[in-house]
Order: sequence, then structure tokens, then C-alpha cells
Amino acid sequence: MALQLLSALCSIALLFTLTLVLPVQTEEPKTLPIRITVKDDFSTMLQSYHTSVLEGGVLYGALRRLEESNNGFKFTVTVDPNFGLFLESVNGVAGSDAKHKYWQILSEHDGTVTVLDVGVGCYQPKTDEHIILKYTTWSKDSH
Repeated sequence: MALQLLSALCSIALLFTLTLVLPVQTEEPKTLPIRITVKDDFSTMLQSYHTSVLEGGVLYGALRRLEESNNGFKFTVTVDPNFGLFLESVNGVAGSDAKHKYWQILSEHDGTVTVLDVGVGCYQPKTDEHIILKYTTWSKDSH
């Protein structure tokens, strides 16, 4: 009888210890609001969207979240085995090597627009950041 009591007390002590060590509740990742503008240098297309990205998450996740929200936003990417994800098309408009057209990714902060030096699979947007997806061309001499 004493052995059974001791065994029960050990089990209770072990369960109590585990509840102190293991987290009872996990926090949901924080979401950061961002704004996306789609601009086409060759037409009058200028569309603005609001979406969010998980804190520490990448732009690709924010674009997927926007696409899944049924706001009429669509995009595709291509995967380069060495350089990762490249933005291929936005809202049905695709880049073209033959026409030297592509989707440039920019960030606007306090009126200053800068070209991102990484793609959608690497860039981590900040709270309230304005991302511009700009359909533009590159010089034939630059490549």
C-alpha cells in the first residue's frame, strides 16, 4: 500500500513539474500591416492594396495573404535554384526578357523610394511599409 501511495505521489510530482516547464499557451505571431501598390509604367494601371505580414516574415507571405483575401490581386513567381524567388507576373501582366520588361520591387518611406536589393522570398517588410511593385523596363545595354 505504501508503495502504491509513493508511486502515485511521484506521478503527481512529475505532472506538476511538467506543467511548470512546458508553456501552457503559445502566442500567435504578431502581424504587421503593410501597403502594396501595383504600378505599370506602360499603362494607367495603379492599384493599391492593404495586407499584412507576420513579424519576421517575408514579402512572399504578405503577397500570398493578399492573393488569398480575394481582393483581385494575383501574382506568380519563378524559382531560380541559385537566387531564389523572382516576381514573374502581377495581376496577369508578366515580365518579358524579349521586351526587356520586369517587375521591380521598391520600398517607399517618408517620401523616399528605394529599390530593394533582394526578392520577395528574402525581403522582410516593416510595420506600415509601402511596397511598390513596378512594371518597368531595363536598358538593353545594362545586361
